[in-house]
Parts: sequence; C-alpha cells; structure tokens
Amino acid sequence: MLVGHFAIGLIAKRATPRVSLGTLTFASMLPDLLGFVFIIIGQEHWRMVPGGRGIESMELYDIGLSHSMAMDALWGIVFAAFYGSRRRYGAGALMLFAAVVSHWVLDFVSHRPDMPLAPGVTRVYGLGLWTSLPWTLAVEGGLWLASLIVYVRLTSAKNRAGVYMFWLVVALLTASWISNFTVSPPAAQSPISGSTVALVFFSLMVAWAFWMNRSRPVIHGA
Repeated sequence: MLVGHFAIGLIAKRATPRVSLGTLTFASMLPDLLGFVFIIIGQEHWRMVPGGRGIESMELYDIGLSHSMAMDALWGIVFAAFYGSRRRYGAGALMLFAAVVSHWVLDFVSHRPDMPLAPGVTRVYGLGLWTSLPWTLAVEGGLWLASLIVYVRLTSAKNRAGVYMFWLVVALLTASWISNFTVSPPAAQSPISGSTVALVFFSLMVAWAFWMNRSRPVIHGA
C-alpha cells in the first residue's frame, strides 16, 4: 500500500496523541525506508517487469530483510524499545511497534504473492488487492479517507501551513497512490535510481508529518 501506510500514522495519532505524527508515520513507513536503503546498497533486489503497470511493473523477489514478517516484527521491537527508553511512554512504544508491523499486514493485503515470512524463506504471500482497481479504491481509499476524517477532527490548524500544506501534501500523496497502480514507470529506470527517488520522496513525507504535528496540534479534550 501507499496511502494506507500513511493512514496508519494518522489513525494512531488518535490513540496516542502524545506521540508525534512524524514518529508514527516514520514507524508505519519504516520497512519501505529500510527497503530503499537496502536496495541502494545491494542487500535487497527487485526487477522491472516489461509491460506492467504500477505495482505489476515490479517483481519484488528479494525483500526479506525489510519486508518479511519476522524482520518487521524485529524492526518494530527495536524502534519501540528505542522510543520507550527515551520517552518513557509505554503506550506510545506499543503503538509504534504495531505501526511497524502493520506495514507487513497491509502489504500482504495489497501485494501479489511476494511477501516472505522471514529472510531466506522461499514461500511468499499476498492477496493482490492492487490488481483490482475497484477494490483498491474501496479498501485502501476508504482507509485513507477515514484516517483523514479522524485526524482533521482530532487536530486544529494553528497557522496557514496547517491548512494549505496539509491539504496540498494530502493531494500529492493521493495522486502518487493512484499513479502507483495506473502508470508504468520509465522503462530505463533502474532499481537503484527508482529506490533513491522513492527514499527522498518518503523522507520528505515523514518530514512533512513532523511539521504537521506542530502546525496541527491536538484539540484539547478531543
């Protein structure tokens, strides 16, 4: 998924308002951020599928370090433990663990079978939601819409950035999500160049989430 992962951060903010939206978003996107880094340094691999569109244009045949269920649980434990040791907020640490692990669950729902249980395990899983445009719009789109409603009701913009930059990036993420299952990437794009662009893009989205946490504080008593 794409906006589905961002939706987890927005919804989790409702349950743990003390945790920064940026931290929650970072947690929900952590396997992808790690995956891009691992691909760039040659530890994970994917290849282009000629004639494919969106997710069908990529064969994710070696992503066990970043996207297997076992490793996502491990990354979640490490991240939650680090946060808990610094913030002393058990509920927040638990939510961050859940946000990291949710990445595997949502990718299992949306991907074709390419999600491993652990590094080195050849059997892979996936329900293939992204192969159906109507179901993708209904399920992931519905999750995205619900998360926006929850977050907007929970917070209030204290400046113009909290209004204009919030909705501008929401529109950008929505457009990027739609292109992910409708548009074919450039044929000449390499896994390393594509991962580099994606790493920069998602890093900027995480930075935006930290910004919105300050520009759209939680409404007292919400």
